[in-house]
Amino acid sequence: MSDPAMSWRVERSVTLGVIVALALQTGGALIWAGAAGERLDRLESQSTALTQAGERLARLEEQIEQARESLNRIERRLED
Repeated sequence: MSDPAMSWRVERSVTLGVIVALALQTGGALIWAGAAGERLDRLESQSTALTQAGERLARLEEQIEQARESLNRIERRLED
C-alpha cells in the first residue's frame, strides 16, 4: 500500500458528463417534488369536500328525523 501507484487519487477537474448528470438529477427531483405537491393539494381539497359532505349528511339526517317525528304526531292526532 505504500506504493504511490496503488494509492487513490482524486482529480480536481469535473467533466461535462458529471455536470449534465447532476443537472438531470436535480431537474428530475424538482419535477418529482412539484408533482408530489400537486397530488397533496388535490388530496387536501378532496378531503375538505368530503368533510363538508359529511356535515351536510348529518344535518339532513337530523331534519329527516324531525320530519318523521312530526309525521308521527300528525298521525296520532288523526287517529284520536
